[in-house]
Amino acid sequence: MGTAGSERDVRRAGVRDVAALAGVSTQTVSRVINDHPSVRDETRRRVQDAMLELGYRVNNAARTLGTRRTRTLGVIASNAALFGPSSAAVALEAAARAAGRWVTTAYADASDESSTLASLEHLLLQGVDGIVVVAPRVSTVALLRKQDARVRVAALPSDSGVAVQAEGARLAVEHLLALGHRRIARLGGPADWLEEAARSNGFDEAMRRAGLEPVARWSGDWSASSGAAVAPEIAEVVRSGAATAVVVTNDQMALGLVSGLVSAGLSVPQDVSIIGYDDNTDAAFYRPALTTVRVDVEDEARRCVAEVLGLDEVRASVDPPRLVVRESTAPIG
Repeated sequence: MGTAGSERDVRRAGVRDVAALAGVSTQTVSRVINDHPSVRDETRRRVQDAMLELGYRVNNAARTLGTRRTRTLGVIASNAALFGPSSAAVALEAAARAAGRWVTTAYADASDESSTLASLEHLLLQGVDGIVVVAPRVSTVALLRKQDARVRVAALPSDSGVAVQAEGARLAVEHLLALGHRRIARLGGPADWLEEAARSNGFDEAMRRAGLEPVARWSGDWSASSGAAVAPEIAEVVRSGAATAVVVTNDQMALGLVSGLVSAGLSVPQDVSIIGYDDNTDAAFYRPALTTVRVDVEDEARRCVAEVLGLDEVRASVDPPRLVVRESTAPIG
C-alpha cells in the first residue's frame, strides 16, 4: 500500500500547494504566475522557490482564463523544407522563448488562399497573442492584412528586413564588380516572394549604379534541382562569352547550378563566378565553397516577436547583411 507521502509525490502540485508552502494566498500565486507588477520582490521569490521545490508547472490553459492571454505566438509557415523558411522558424521559436512565449505553427500552401486563411483561423481559435508569417509571398501578406485577425500580424521579412535583403543583393553585385566582372547574369526565385522581390530590386539598383544591364535572367523555385535544370542554358551563355558571373538568389539554387555547370564541362570559378545568398549551414562545404551573403535572421526574428507583442524594444531596423567570400568567385581572367 502507498503512503500519504508517496501519493503526494505522484499527484501533480497545484496552486494551493504552492500557496501553502510559500505562506501566501492563491491569488498571490496567480499574480506571480502572470507577472503582475504589484507583487513584492521578496514575496515573488518565496513563491518561485516554492514552485521549484514542488516541481510546479504552470497550466497554460488555466492562466489564459485569468489573463485572456495564452503566452503563445502563432507562426504561419510555408515551404518549410527550404533553408530560409526553416531557419526563420527556428529563430522565431528562440526569440519567442526569450520573450517568455511558446510557438505554435500552422503550415499553409502559400499559393492557396483558402489554405492560408484556414491556418490563420486555426491559430486564432487557439487564442494566440500574435502571428508571424514566415517567408511569405506578396499575395499572402496582402491577404492577411485584409483580415480582422484581432491580434497583431507581422511578416518575416518585415519592411526593414526587406531593405536588408535588397542591400545584400547589392553587396553581391558590388563584389563581382570589384573582381572586374561586367557581364553579370542572375538566377532568381519565384517572383511573388517578398525575398525575391527585394533581392531582385537590390540587384537591379547595383547594376544601374554601375551603368550595366544584366546579360540574362532565369528563374527557379528555390530548390537545388531548379538550379540544375537551367544549368545547360546558362552554360551555353557562358561559353558564348556573354556572361562571366551569375548572381543566384539563394544558396540551394546555387548548389544545383554549380553541379549542372560542372556536368556541362565548365569550371567554377575559372569559367564563371557564382555567388549565392543566405549562407546556409552547408555553403562552406560546397565544392567550390560558396561565396554568399549572410543576413541576421535571428535579429529579424527578435524584431518580429517584439512587434507582434507590442514590446518597447521594437527596433527601427535590423542588422546589415554581410558578404562571405569563399572560393566560387574569382577575378575575371
